[in-house]
Amino acid sequence: MAACIANSRSETSSTDPFTLDSSKCQTSTRCRTQLCRLNLSNLVSGKTSNWGGKKVSNSSKTTLHDEDEDGLFLKIQEEALHDLEQEPILFKYYYSSILSHFSLESALASHLAMKLSNAHIASDALVEVFLSVFHEDHEVRRAIRDDLKAVRERDPACISYVHCLLNFKGFLACQAHRVAHKLWSQGRAVTALLIQSRISEVFAVDIHPGAKIGRGILLDHATGIVIGETAVIGDNVTILHNVTLGGTGKVSGDRHPKIGDGVLIGAGTKVLGSIRIGEGAKIGAGSVVLKEVPPKTTAVGNPARLVEGKEKLVI
Repeated sequence: MAACIANSRSETSSTDPFTLDSSKCQTSTRCRTQLCRLNLSNLVSGKTSNWGGKKVSNSSKTTLHDEDEDGLFLKIQEEALHDLEQEPILFKYYYSSILSHFSLESALASHLAMKLSNAHIASDALVEVFLSVFHEDHEVRRAIRDDLKAVRERDPACISYVHCLLNFKGFLACQAHRVAHKLWSQGRAVTALLIQSRISEVFAVDIHPGAKIGRGILLDHATGIVIGETAVIGDNVTILHNVTLGGTGKVSGDRHPKIGDGVLIGAGTKVLGSIRIGEGAKIGAGSVVLKEVPPKTTAVGNPARLVEGKEKLVI
């Protein structure tokens, strides 16, 4: 181990301290993992202000770390190191995506920018946009963590937080939408709509930046989700793939559904018009809902009918 670390110090000149020549150190991956653990320890103890070659202002670190009192990002970094022990070939990807960052917001902004950039939209410019919103909006930072926890707790296919952060397009689309919605509310419609367009192209999720979305959201599989401009979604809502929260043809005004807290909307469902889906309600897969659904009831079918609860759904 000592020889490997010595090699890393003498052979590396880039800002990435873990770029090693594997031909000169057969256990370089193990050494790099140990160095990552050392840097991670230093980060937690506050001994370094240059994490992964990135200069970070104390004010930014304080603002973003305030949200991580539960140690969620530390947990994500630990999961990343554990993954590397099983799959060393992923080192460069995990380092650039997770281990080189000082906060969850920094990692998420970088990852989203990488996903949404193209030949005409620079990744660096998108990072600035995402970080500016994350830095100034406490509610967005809180929602990011609640969404991560919701996916980890409610989706049996999610094996870890780092797996969700890197690979779950429903989670990523939702966080990018949060930025677009913030820009929309600030009157920056052009940038908001550009981000919406890229989300739709990359993640196959089309959420108008005007739509309001709560916390603890699970967009399961996510492909084909469409959410209109005046839609409102409460907290702890689960929406499966190919769901539309759309209008009925009304040209303007309030024309999209209002979804209460804790609602489950099954795959292929269409909820149309400015109607309310009550708290804790469940909508069966493939349903078409045109009228209000009372709280804590289940509606299924086309047109939807009530199958549980004391009240009847009038179609």
